Amino acid sequence: MSRVLLADDSPHAQRMGERILRDEGFEVVSVTDGETALVRLLDVDPDVIVADAFLPRRSGFDICREVKANPNLRHVRIVLTAGVLEPVDEAEAARAGSDAFLKKPFEASLMLDTLKPLLEAARQARDFAAVVHEEEDAALEPLEVDEERVRAAVTIALDTAMPAIIEEITRQVVRALKK
Repeated sequence: MSRVLLADDSPHAQRMGERILRDEGFEVVSVTDGETALVRLLDVDPDVIVADAFLPRRSGFDICREVKANPNLRHVRIVLTAGVLEPVDEAEAARAGSDAFLKKPFEASLMLDTLKPLLEAARQARDFAAVVHEEEDAALEPLEVDEERVRAAVTIALDTAMPAIIEEITRQVVRALKK
């Protein structure tokens, strides 16, 4: 199940966002300020953060910068939001690391159309990170060594190389004796 961290200080926006997302089967954790959103990041482990650009204590822009700077949160996608009358520089939002932008009040189909591709991208990023971690862990595990198989491989290698070794040693001995 996809998890969304919804950070908004407006009770109405929270209720609307929660209803839209939960009706689609998403798990939603809501907070009312940016500082709490950052504190809850690790235990919530969201796929997407939907954050008001103008949250108290830490803004949505701050959340973007913090999340995008943390390599352990590479999978997290961020949608900044703002009220329809709040002026927001969307270019600044993109520079801060926002993956999308929505105006409030939330319109269900627009919100879902915005979040679904981001949730899929987050899932793929999580899967990729899991594969990388498995490969890193496998590289750190000691190899199982079967002494008999190693002996057999060495024997085959020596049997294959022996004629060339005998020929080279013979040439060097003959050359040394001729001097």
